Amino acid sequence: MPLDGAITNKSGDKSMFTRRFFCGCLAGLGALAAAPAMAQTAAECATVTRDRQQRMKPDEVLSLLRAGNERLLTGKTFNCDRIAQVKSTAQGQAPIAAILGCIDSRVVPEIIFDQDIGDIFCARVAGNFANVDNLGSLEFATKAAGAHAIVVLGHNHCGAIKAAVDKVKAGNMTAMLKNFEPAMKAAGKVSGPYNSKNDELVQKVAEANVRLQVQNLPKRSKIIKDLVAAGEVKIAGAMHDVTTGKVTWL
Repeated sequence: MPLDGAITNKSGDKSMFTRRFFCGCLAGLGALAAAPAMAQTAAECATVTRDRQQRMKPDEVLSLLRAGNERLLTGKTFNCDRIAQVKSTAQGQAPIAAILGCIDSRVVPEIIFDQDIGDIFCARVAGNFANVDNLGSLEFATKAAGAHAIVVLGHNHCGAIKAAVDKVKAGNMTAMLKNFEPAMKAAGKVSGPYNSKNDELVQKVAEANVRLQVQNLPKRSKIIKDLVAAGEVKIAGAMHDVTTGKVTWL
């Protein structure tokens, strides 16, 4: 059963592909054909080279991430040879973006943005805030390794945010949760109780946290500030919906 159509590759170009996949099974007097599987071209599955990375612009990178999330939502994610990508990146890497994300198991940047091995850096910590360690990691990702975009990726129903509004005190979490106090103040007033059962409150704090991280990255890092000023890097904030997979850009 043939499938002909256009798909968008990682360079933003559209290419035609034709794929035929047959799965015959006897049913009564005849054979039934199964649905076709996705296939990608070599260009779509090619890992990013240093030359290509250096030629890319921040807006192009963000567009590729948006397109990747759209592929996820429409069930058209790329199906590439991961072992081939492991081999092609073994001697070096040239990721196009860095993600400051949450450790939540449902919020996996490579899957959410349909990116492959060698495509993005991921700095993950509960509640996606920038401390000195992941701030330095983002400096490395951009200044040293050449990524052109930083995305602060929050999500709804965030456990770290819920713990912060509930004022949880337990071990090292006590100090970690203090990082969300500025976002709790910035969220403003909401109706209902001030606890983790108030979905509106949790969402507003999570979004406020993303916005504050976006604002503060260039304030806290001269390296990132200079890259942004030079037009070499863009910082964007986004929220991932764990119930749908959709990324909304703030």
